[in-house]
Amino acid sequence: MVRVGRSLGVLLGTLGTAVVLAQPPAPGPVAPAGPMPMPAPTRVVLSEVVDPPFRAAVLDVVRRPTMSTRGSSSDVVCSPELFVWLLDHPDRTAAAWRRLQVPAVEIADAGKGRFSWTDTDGSDLSWQTVGTFPDGRVWYATGKVKPAAVGPTIPVKAVVVVSHPGRAVGGGAAKVSPSVQAFVQTDSKAAAVALRVLGPTAPKLAQEAADQLVLFFAGVARYVHAHPERADELLGPARR
Repeated sequence: MVRVGRSLGVLLGTLGTAVVLAQPPAPGPVAPAGPMPMPAPTRVVLSEVVDPPFRAAVLDVVRRPTMSTRGSSSDVVCSPELFVWLLDHPDRTAAAWRRLQVPAVEIADAGKGRFSWTDTDGSDLSWQTVGTFPDGRVWYATGKVKPAAVGPTIPVKAVVVVSHPGRAVGGGAAKVSPSVQAFVQTDSKAAAVALRVLGPTAPKLAQEAADQLVLFFAGVARYVHAHPERADELLGPARR
């Protein structure tokens, strides 16, 4: 749980997840790691819903990812409007974790629907929603990630497709089933070496990072639904 605040950075820096999320794998046979296949329907959805200025860049990442993965969490009973609000305000979601005494990095609202995340190691990412569809959205991110204090900075482009279908359960609440599909692209030689070293462990580590990203939003939605009296305290703007 304590890693959830770094989930976005970890996911987009998935080529370095062995450093961030786990201990180095034990020596053993190494197999080459390549992109995981993406279901064809997603390509169709993206070509239809992504805003034209971003469409070519998004489709390039999705068609030629260095790595792709999926993540999900258990169903979340909450207000569906709250879940969408959290997706629209990742900075407030991160603040809510910190107010719950769970370490979480700062996410900055850069205005006009853009958000950014940096750390002291040199990571610098920005992202925004570039398309929506019923019960979902598409994020496009660019920047650089340094998965550890020691090691190279890796330039990345990423596409994250967030889905959150819900089924009404009464009282204004729904049972939301959140999931993400993530596609990360880089031309970094260091990243290619890292993938070869990680071999068959790379997809598992990337999936763990994607699961953490879903939990980043789902955990706050679940808690606020269970404790509505704390909603203003947890989700309000930064105190001055």
